[in-house]
Amino acid sequence: MSTGIVTRFKEAGQSAMSAHRPLSEFADPTALSLPSNLSDATTRLFQNLTHFRSNYAMVLLVVLFLSLIYHPVSIIVFLIVFAAWVFFYFSRDDELVVFGFPVGDRVVMAVLGVVTVVALVLTHVWLNVVVSAVVGVVLVCLHAVFRGTEDLVMEDKESPYGALLQDEADPSGNYIIM
Repeated sequence: MSTGIVTRFKEAGQSAMSAHRPLSEFADPTALSLPSNLSDATTRLFQNLTHFRSNYAMVLLVVLFLSLIYHPVSIIVFLIVFAAWVFFYFSRDDELVVFGFPVGDRVVMAVLGVVTVVALVLTHVWLNVVVSAVVGVVLVCLHAVFRGTEDLVMEDKESPYGALLQDEADPSGNYIIM
């Protein structure tokens, strides 16, 4: 029984690492540059948040974990919630299905984020959670705005403009507004 759990955890860890973009791509210092205007900054923000979604989730979790170093009970709660992140978000290859309905990655991420914050607030470290969440969001947004998108290779399904790039679109220009 315990070897099955260990095997499942190893598989989940390997799958989680494959969902991340490579660190060399994520933390490439040569890809950092100032955006030319506000439109460029918002485009970069949305494209990078989509492309590096898994990496940014990990950055937020690491910042949260580091803020809990002096709270052992909260670290135990965090590790339990982190295991949920690994199994429900990082290690899945296909959509999660709940009661027969498919649940997208963004919904899973939002629900797990809320569960993480609520679980840690209930352990009376709400100030640490709030401060680390703000610090993590600022770090993620700064990286997303200053990371150039010229070298990113995105699949149509992960592009923020994916609905406009679908094959079902009418080539004569009759598009349906979603």
